[in-house]
Amino acid sequence: MLACLVIEHVADPLEFCKSLAALTAPTGATVISTINRSVRSYATAIIAAEYLLNWLPKGTHQWSRFLTPEELVLILQRASISEMAGFVYNPLTREWSLSDDTSVNFIVFGAKGSE
Repeated sequence: MLACLVIEHVADPLEFCKSLAALTAPTGATVISTINRSVRSYATAIIAAEYLLNWLPKGTHQWSRFLTPEELVLILQRASISEMAGFVYNPLTREWSLSDDTSVNFIVFGAKGSE
């Protein structure tokens, strides 16, 4: 099950994750990416992306709905979280890459049946 940049838009992240888990096959995996609730993410995901670069409509994101990596791990603590990584965008190359930096965007991977 793959949910990229969705959880920060749902009303109840815990219920959303329970639904993802229920829909994931017994030997499957769940991958969730989101935006960290940090000063840096506010500057890049809201101010820069929505207001300066106009990549997204203004008001697309609410900073208070962003989750920290720790909060998402708590929500998923009943699942087996095998990996967490940041991912960063390079505007010069227009490419995304995995990183140790989780200050703006991050991704978690939980595998069923490997607990």
